[in-house]
Amino acid sequence: MTYFLQLVVSGVVVGSIYALSALGFVLIYKSSRVLNIAHGQIIASGAFITYALKVFLGVPIVLSFLLSLVITFFLAMSVERIFLRRLIGEPIISVIMVTIGLMSIIDGLIYLTPFGTENFSFPRFLPQTPLSLGGVSISWTQLVGVLITAALIGGFSYFFKKSTLGISMRAVSDDQLASMSIGISVPKVFGLAWAAAGLSAAAAGGIIGNITGLNFDTLHAFGITVFPVVILGGLDSILGAVVAGIIMGLIQQFASGYLDGNFGLNGTADVLPYVILLIILLFKPHGLFGIHEIERV
Repeated sequence: MTYFLQLVVSGVVVGSIYALSALGFVLIYKSSRVLNIAHGQIIASGAFITYALKVFLGVPIVLSFLLSLVITFFLAMSVERIFLRRLIGEPIISVIMVTIGLMSIIDGLIYLTPFGTENFSFPRFLPQTPLSLGGVSISWTQLVGVLITAALIGGFSYFFKKSTLGISMRAVSDDQLASMSIGISVPKVFGLAWAAAGLSAAAAGGIIGNITGLNFDTLHAFGITVFPVVILGGLDSILGAVVAGIIMGLIQQFASGYLDGNFGLNGTADVLPYVILLIILLFKPHGLFGIHEIERV
């Protein structure tokens, strides 16, 4: 039973990171119906900005993390303003191809720095002795990561449901022309969506970097790793990203703990989530919480 509970705790930790990483996809798609293929690179950039502020400039770690959120917020907003705003009203495939180009550009820029070829780790700033209750343990780094993730997801959920800007973003997601007719600035909403996605990506990068270390290949791979989470939860659902992230995290930990560990199998933790995804999509093609839109002609 203790082993099972330990896997549950590990699954929740991994799942919460997946959920926060997937949130950037959802925020952009929810307002503009665009998939940002460069999301993994933004996650990596947020982690490296936090590290650079802490190690190279000597900024306290908490302030470094907050500053990386602010910097990535405005960087993502600038990307939308410079590269994507001109494509409003153009075919979605054009916008997606631009994000693929951004992915390649950011890859190239990071590979020109030591961050692209070497491994780094954040200086230790939390207690190293894990918390333990009834034989189930969790490290302080994992606990802080889960708490930050919960706070950010809760904040974004409240923002979308209660704030004027959040409601405007939901309106633009439903119908851009109708939103413009009542005075909502669609370009402003798109910029804000990209900025918020950049903020969530930087937060995910900082948390992942603290838990796994700073490796560019590992960090930017999260942009692809969490894509099944986004599909499973529903491309336009924040709640779906959270639930699907936890589901995927639990599936991976159970597969790794029971199948790989007890039966000598290898790789089931990587394959099984995709199998479960395909099965669920057979019955819920729009994801667990995705909206099935019906257009009347």
